[in-house]
Amino acid sequence: MMVFTDVNGGRVELTFGKNPDGMEARHVLVVLKHEGKWLMTRHPGRGIEFPGGKAEEGETIEEAAVRETMEETGVSISGLAHVAEYVVRSNQTFCKAVFTGTVDSIELHPELHETEGALWLTDEEIETCGELSFHMTGTGMEQIRKRVEAYAE
Repeated sequence: MMVFTDVNGGRVELTFGKNPDGMEARHVLVVLKHEGKWLMTRHPGRGIEFPGGKAEEGETIEEAAVRETMEETGVSISGLAHVAEYVVRSNQTFCKAVFTGTVDSIELHPELHETEGALWLTDEEIETCGELSFHMTGTGMEQIRKRVEAYAE
């Protein structure tokens, strides 16, 4: 397990697998590499980040991962693989499940929710991007990307 402090001062516990506390994940993050590029989106308030969000009532986290990816990027995915979970301990403690998957299709003009659509960035573009969301910084995200690359190969 990796433990670090996020930019908001929360304690983050990253586990590659299920979190050891058994806390149920109700938030999702989709970290996907397709044809050498990472699927990203631009949130108007936070900047460039991986798609994700919260599971709705009655929805599994896998269903949430597929739905959030489509709503934020217009990309349809399948073949989900659970990569990691991280627990953020702050005034509102929560657990987020990290998934990767396979691109099924890409809508050219999707109806988007909360974001400006799909961005496809190379490793170098991510490393030099000045518009990354605070969610994208730190060693935890680097480790998640490395883990996902193993799935993409």
